Amino acid sequence: MPAPRPRAARPSLYISVDIQADGPVPGPYSVLSLGAAVAGRQDTGRFTAADPEQDTFYRELRPTGTETDPQALAVSGLDRARQTAEGSEPAAAMAEFTACVRAVSEDAQPVKTGYPAGYDWMFLYWHLIRFTGSSPFRHSGCLDMKTMDATKAGVPLRAVAKGTMPRELRSRRRHTHHALDDAIEQAELFANLMNRKGTTHAL
Repeated sequence: MPAPRPRAARPSLYISVDIQADGPVPGPYSVLSLGAAVAGRQDTGRFTAADPEQDTFYRELRPTGTETDPQALAVSGLDRARQTAEGSEPAAAMAEFTACVRAVSEDAQPVKTGYPAGYDWMFLYWHLIRFTGSSPFRHSGCLDMKTMDATKAGVPLRAVAKGTMPRELRSRRRHTHHALDDAIEQAELFANLMNRKGTTHAL
């Protein structure tokens, strides 16, 4: 009996997501802002970069946790008291984000990416499950640019950082710690990494 043919893979739509939070873990601490930008589409054998400013999403959220880390707040510069009064309800913001991801994905599978991805993915996935009951990325649709960078450069993971990248791989944009700015910056970085050919880090 012949082996079954492998099912054709759907394209991937890579979405750069940046989270600004007021602490190290979700639950006790809160997402204060969420920014996202479409980075590009991967079909079999071909990656097509997107204009990172074309399809974006940004919300500032009402805090849900009871604890805060002053150092984390200082990084983002966000005012937790103002967001308690004026921020979007997390359930509404997560539902709007999910709808946005599904709208831009169309026939592709959405994949969240970031540099690094772990911190933002932890907060994003927790909030999606907590407030909407599901994730448009499912449970594993996350690609870490830092791991990808190390793999393509052929160096240990701990040896790579944005500052050690060849200049041609870095985004032309500043990393401002505003969630949308940083999502757009990282979308550009992602496209550069996907199109990388034969460059190495300065170790």
